[in-house]
Amino acid sequence: MTETPAALREHHHADVSGGWLRPAVFGAMDGLVTNIALIAGVGGGGVSPRTIVLTGTAGLVAGAISMALGEYTSVRSANEQIAAEVAKERRELERHPEAEARELAELWVARGLPEDLAVQVAEAVRRHPEQALRMHVQEELGVNPDEQPNPWAAALSSFLCFSVGALVPLLPYLFGATSLALALAVGGLGLFVAGAIVSRFTNRRWWSGGLRQLLLGAAAAVATYLIGALIGVQGGLG
Repeated sequence: MTETPAALREHHHADVSGGWLRPAVFGAMDGLVTNIALIAGVGGGGVSPRTIVLTGTAGLVAGAISMALGEYTSVRSANEQIAAEVAKERRELERHPEAEARELAELWVARGLPEDLAVQVAEAVRRHPEQALRMHVQEELGVNPDEQPNPWAAALSSFLCFSVGALVPLLPYLFGATSLALALAVGGLGLFVAGAIVSRFTNRRWWSGGLRQLLLGAAAAVATYLIGALIGVQGGLG
Protein backbone atom coordinates (compact mmCIF):
# COMPACT_ATOMS: atom_id res chain seq x y z
CA MET A 1 0.00 0.00 0.00
CA THR A 2 1.08 3.55 -0.70
CA GLU A 3 1.52 5.55 2.49
CA THR A 4 -0.40 8.79 2.87
CA PRO A 5 1.43 12.13 3.35
CA ALA A 6 0.25 12.15 6.97
CA ALA A 7 1.79 8.73 7.55
CA LEU A 8 5.05 9.85 5.97
CA ARG A 9 5.17 12.90 8.25
CA GLU A 10 4.54 10.64 11.24
CA HIS A 11 7.49 8.46 10.26
CA HIS A 12 9.82 11.42 9.76
CA HIS A 13 12.26 11.84 12.63
CA ALA A 14 13.58 15.11 14.00
CA ASP A 15 17.24 16.05 13.67
CA VAL A 16 18.89 14.73 16.83
CA SER A 17 22.48 14.91 15.58
CA GLY A 18 23.16 18.10 17.53
CA GLY A 19 23.36 20.60 14.63
CA TRP A 20 21.72 23.86 15.69
CA LEU A 21 18.99 22.74 18.11
CA ARG A 22 21.18 21.74 21.05
CA PRO A 23 23.31 24.92 21.13
CA ALA A 24 20.21 27.05 20.51
CA VAL A 25 18.30 25.50 23.41
CA PHE A 26 21.34 25.49 25.66
CA GLY A 27 22.15 29.10 24.74
CA ALA A 28 18.63 30.39 25.39
CA MET A 29 18.29 28.59 28.71
CA ASP A 30 21.76 29.58 29.82
CA GLY A 31 21.14 33.20 28.87
CA LEU A 32 17.88 33.29 30.83
CA VAL A 33 19.21 31.55 33.93
CA THR A 34 22.55 33.39 33.92
CA ASN A 35 21.10 36.88 33.72
CA ILE A 36 18.14 36.15 35.99
CA ALA A 37 20.56 34.87 38.62
CA LEU A 38 22.98 37.74 37.99
CA ILE A 39 20.27 40.38 38.28
CA ALA A 40 18.88 38.68 41.39
CA GLY A 41 22.34 38.64 42.96
CA VAL A 42 23.26 42.27 42.40
CA GLY A 43 19.66 43.36 43.06
CA GLY A 44 19.74 41.51 46.36
CA GLY A 45 22.88 43.45 47.20
CA GLY A 46 20.91 46.69 47.01
CA VAL A 47 22.53 48.31 43.97
CA SER A 48 20.78 50.90 41.82
CA PRO A 49 18.69 50.00 38.76
CA ARG A 50 21.35 51.65 36.56
CA THR A 51 23.99 49.33 38.00
CA ILE A 52 21.70 46.34 37.44
CA VAL A 53 21.32 47.30 33.77
CA LEU A 54 25.08 47.72 33.41
CA THR A 55 25.73 44.38 35.11
CA GLY A 56 23.07 42.58 33.08
CA THR A 57 24.30 44.04 29.80
CA ALA A 58 27.88 43.06 30.59
CA GLY A 59 26.66 39.57 31.46
CA LEU A 60 24.74 39.36 28.18
CA VAL A 61 27.70 40.37 26.01
CA ALA A 62 30.32 38.36 27.87
CA GLY A 63 28.11 35.30 28.13
CA ALA A 64 27.05 35.35 24.47
CA ILE A 65 30.66 35.60 23.28
CA SER A 66 31.79 32.90 25.69
CA MET A 67 28.97 30.57 24.62
CA ALA A 68 29.71 31.10 20.92
CA LEU A 69 33.43 30.48 21.33
CA GLY A 70 32.79 27.44 23.51
CA GLU A 71 30.30 25.92 21.04
CA TYR A 72 32.58 26.54 18.07
CA THR A 73 35.58 25.01 19.78
CA SER A 74 33.59 22.06 21.11
CA VAL A 75 31.91 21.17 17.80
CA ARG A 76 35.08 21.79 15.76
CA SER A 77 37.14 19.58 18.09
CA ALA A 78 34.54 16.81 18.01
CA ASN A 79 34.42 16.93 14.20
CA GLU A 80 38.21 16.81 13.98
CA GLN A 81 38.30 13.81 16.31
CA ILE A 82 35.68 12.03 14.19
CA ALA A 83 37.62 12.88 11.01
CA ALA A 84 40.76 11.37 12.53
CA GLU A 85 38.90 8.18 13.43
CA VAL A 86 37.37 7.98 9.94
CA ALA A 87 40.84 8.31 8.40
CA LYS A 88 42.08 5.55 10.69
CA GLU A 89 39.18 3.30 9.67
CA ARG A 90 39.84 4.04 5.99
CA ARG A 91 43.45 2.89 6.39
CA GLU A 92 42.33 -0.31 8.13
CA LEU A 93 39.88 -1.07 5.33
CA GLU A 94 42.60 -0.57 2.73
CA ARG A 95 45.14 -2.75 4.56
CA HIS A 96 42.92 -5.47 6.04
CA PRO A 97 39.63 -5.59 4.11
CA GLU A 98 38.87 -9.23 4.96
CA ALA A 99 39.44 -8.75 8.68
CA GLU A 100 37.30 -5.61 8.68
CA ALA A 101 34.50 -7.44 6.88
CA ARG A 102 34.62 -10.21 9.50
CA GLU A 103 34.51 -7.61 12.25
CA LEU A 104 31.44 -6.00 10.72
CA ALA A 105 29.73 -9.38 10.38
CA GLU A 106 30.50 -10.18 14.03
CA LEU A 107 28.86 -6.92 15.11
CA TRP A 108 25.70 -7.83 13.24
CA VAL A 109 25.71 -11.38 14.60
CA ALA A 110 25.98 -9.96 18.13
CA ARG A 111 22.83 -7.96 17.38
CA GLY A 112 20.90 -11.07 16.38
CA LEU A 113 21.48 -11.36 12.62
CA PRO A 114 22.03 -14.94 11.35
CA GLU A 115 25.74 -15.56 10.82
CA ASP A 116 25.45 -16.61 7.17
CA LEU A 117 23.42 -13.53 6.29
CA ALA A 118 25.76 -11.23 8.24
CA VAL A 119 28.80 -12.56 6.40
CA GLN A 120 27.04 -12.29 3.06
CA VAL A 121 26.02 -8.67 3.64
CA ALA A 122 29.47 -7.72 4.98
CA GLU A 123 31.11 -9.17 1.86
CA ALA A 124 28.69 -7.31 -0.38
CA VAL A 125 29.40 -4.05 1.45
CA ARG A 126 33.16 -4.63 1.16
CA ARG A 127 32.96 -4.35 -2.63
CA HIS A 128 31.93 -0.69 -2.30
CA PRO A 129 34.76 1.08 -0.39
CA GLU A 130 32.95 4.34 0.43
CA GLN A 131 29.79 2.57 1.56
CA ALA A 132 31.91 0.14 3.56
CA LEU A 133 33.70 3.03 5.27
CA ARG A 134 30.41 4.72 6.13
CA MET A 135 28.96 1.48 7.47
CA HIS A 136 32.01 0.71 9.61
CA VAL A 137 32.07 4.21 11.08
CA GLN A 138 28.37 4.09 11.89
CA GLU A 139 28.58 0.64 13.46
CA GLU A 140 31.84 1.12 15.37
CA LEU A 141 31.71 4.82 16.31
CA GLY A 142 27.96 5.41 16.27
CA VAL A 143 28.20 8.50 14.04
CA ASN A 144 27.43 9.36 10.43
CA PRO A 145 30.56 10.92 8.89
CA ASP A 146 28.42 12.76 6.32
CA GLU A 147 26.15 14.43 8.87
CA GLN A 148 28.36 16.27 11.32
CA PRO A 149 27.19 19.55 12.92
CA ASN A 150 28.53 22.80 11.54
CA PRO A 151 30.64 24.62 14.18
CA TRP A 152 29.72 28.04 12.75
CA ALA A 153 26.01 27.23 12.89
CA ALA A 154 26.39 26.02 16.47
CA ALA A 155 28.32 29.15 17.47
CA LEU A 156 25.89 31.55 15.80
CA SER A 157 22.75 29.89 17.16
CA SER A 158 24.27 29.79 20.64
CA PHE A 159 25.30 33.47 20.46
CA LEU A 160 21.91 34.68 19.26
CA CYS A 161 19.82 32.54 21.60
CA PHE A 162 21.95 33.38 24.64
CA SER A 163 21.59 37.07 23.81
CA VAL A 164 17.82 36.81 23.49
CA GLY A 165 17.51 34.81 26.69
CA ALA A 166 19.75 37.18 28.65
CA LEU A 167 17.84 40.20 27.35
CA VAL A 168 14.47 39.04 28.72
CA PRO A 169 15.00 39.86 32.43
CA LEU A 170 16.55 43.20 31.45
CA LEU A 171 13.50 44.35 29.49
CA PRO A 172 11.60 45.95 32.42
CA TYR A 173 14.64 48.07 33.31
CA LEU A 174 15.20 49.06 29.68
CA PHE A 175 11.58 50.26 29.52
CA GLY A 176 12.03 52.40 32.63
CA ALA A 177 10.86 50.11 35.45
CA THR A 178 12.89 49.95 38.66
CA SER A 179 11.35 46.89 40.32
CA LEU A 180 13.59 43.87 40.84
CA ALA A 181 10.52 41.72 41.45
CA LEU A 182 9.09 42.69 38.05
CA ALA A 183 12.35 41.87 36.28
CA LEU A 184 12.50 38.46 37.96
CA ALA A 185 8.85 37.81 37.12
CA VAL A 186 9.46 38.61 33.44
CA GLY A 187 12.53 36.38 33.50
CA GLY A 188 10.48 33.59 35.09
CA LEU A 189 7.85 33.95 32.37
CA GLY A 190 10.62 33.71 29.78
CA LEU A 191 11.89 30.51 31.37
CA PHE A 192 8.41 28.98 31.36
CA VAL A 193 7.81 29.93 27.71
CA ALA A 194 11.24 28.63 26.65
CA GLY A 195 10.65 25.34 28.46
CA ALA A 196 7.24 25.00 26.85
CA ILE A 197 8.73 25.64 23.40
CA VAL A 198 11.47 23.06 23.93
CA SER A 199 8.83 20.49 24.88
CA ARG A 200 7.61 20.76 21.28
CA PHE A 201 10.82 18.96 20.20
CA THR A 202 10.83 16.39 23.02
CA ASN A 203 7.14 15.38 23.15
CA ARG A 204 6.86 16.45 26.79
CA ARG A 205 3.70 18.19 27.99
CA TRP A 206 4.17 21.93 27.45
CA TRP A 207 3.30 22.87 31.01
CA SER A 208 5.67 20.22 32.38
CA GLY A 209 8.60 21.49 30.31
CA GLY A 210 7.82 25.08 31.21
CA LEU A 211 7.45 24.36 34.92
CA ARG A 212 10.72 22.43 35.01
CA GLN A 213 12.69 25.33 33.56
CA LEU A 214 10.92 27.82 35.81
CA LEU A 215 11.79 25.85 38.94
CA LEU A 216 15.43 25.42 37.94
CA GLY A 217 15.79 29.14 37.18
CA ALA A 218 14.02 30.07 40.41
CA ALA A 219 16.44 27.94 42.42
CA ALA A 220 19.40 29.74 40.85
CA ALA A 221 17.80 33.17 41.42
CA VAL A 222 17.03 32.45 45.09
CA ALA A 223 20.59 31.27 45.72
CA THR A 224 22.23 34.32 44.14
CA TYR A 225 19.73 36.73 45.71
CA LEU A 226 20.53 35.41 49.20
CA ILE A 227 24.26 35.64 48.52
CA GLY A 228 23.88 39.15 47.14
CA ALA A 229 21.77 40.24 50.11
CA LEU A 230 24.32 38.78 52.54
CA ILE A 231 27.29 40.46 50.86
CA GLY A 232 25.36 43.69 50.41
CA VAL A 233 24.53 43.92 54.11
CA GLN A 234 28.08 43.07 55.17
CA GLY A 235 29.66 45.40 52.64
CA GLY A 236 27.27 48.27 53.27
CA LEU A 237 25.69 48.16 49.81
CA GLY A 238 22.20 48.25 51.27
